[in-house]
Amino acid sequence: MKVFRMIPRYIRDAFKSVFRNFSLSVASISCIIVTLMLVSVAIILTSNVNNFAEKVKGDVTVVTFINNDVTSEQLDELKKDVEKIKNVESVEIITKTQKRDEMAETSEVFKNVVSSWPDDKNPLADELIIKVKDLEQIGKTAKTIEEMEEVESVKYGEGMVEKLVHVFKVVQRSMMIVVVGLVVVTAFLITNTIKLTIFSRKREIEIMRLVGASNITVKFPFIVEGLVLGIIGSILPILGTIYGYKALYGYFGGQLFSPLVELVKPFPYVYSLSLVLLAIGALVGMFSSARAVRKYLKI
Repeated sequence: MKVFRMIPRYIRDAFKSVFRNFSLSVASISCIIVTLMLVSVAIILTSNVNNFAEKVKGDVTVVTFINNDVTSEQLDELKKDVEKIKNVESVEIITKTQKRDEMAETSEVFKNVVSSWPDDKNPLADELIIKVKDLEQIGKTAKTIEEMEEVESVKYGEGMVEKLVHVFKVVQRSMMIVVVGLVVVTAFLITNTIKLTIFSRKREIEIMRLVGASNITVKFPFIVEGLVLGIIGSILPILGTIYGYKALYGYFGGQLFSPLVELVKPFPYVYSLSLVLLAIGALVGMFSSARAVRKYLKI
């Protein structure tokens, strides 16, 4: 198509137009810079909340205490049965002998106490340490395991885990709403700013229509110009994201307040985020220009 053959010319003209309408272009670029910086902060917060949530979820286990009369063969069979449960990710056996030996290594006091416990008189219970795939289904999974004949009791932090999952879901959804809202605000601000740019060139558009230019021929240079504005406006947010997050990560030593709250490692994360910001800036710029031309000038 002729339009696509003209793309190099449109890009050249778009850069010329940016400098020709410098004050209006600066206004559009400033809108993009400010909102993309806010989008970047929101995405970084969301990513780190998700990272923390996944770490916490990975550390949550269902501790299953086994009846003392269960033999080692029965324990192995029980492990296989538990692994068949749909929501179970992994199962680890901790025998009472292992628990006794671990206690002995913690201090001399415990060592003296447990040394008098032969295998047949060990008061501790065998355990299954179970990790689940979906933390939201942990209650149902724990109940299913607890109903097995060889199981004495099941512990997984009932009540607290459910509340934690609910908080994570609320925070994650809130941050996603913030990100989407900022993108929408960006599109709205840029659309209105670009409308002024297009209005100032209304005569140019009218001449194009008088000589028989089609709608796409009229719109396309403005879409390319919106693309250029979006790319230029995303440069500072991208640089701020790369160097700012790297500095923040180094300042806090990769964690926030405690080792439990680990930050997402800067690389390659900031490069992926930079591509997202570039895509948002370019797409919003193009969309805003197309919308401004179509709805404001009624082409």
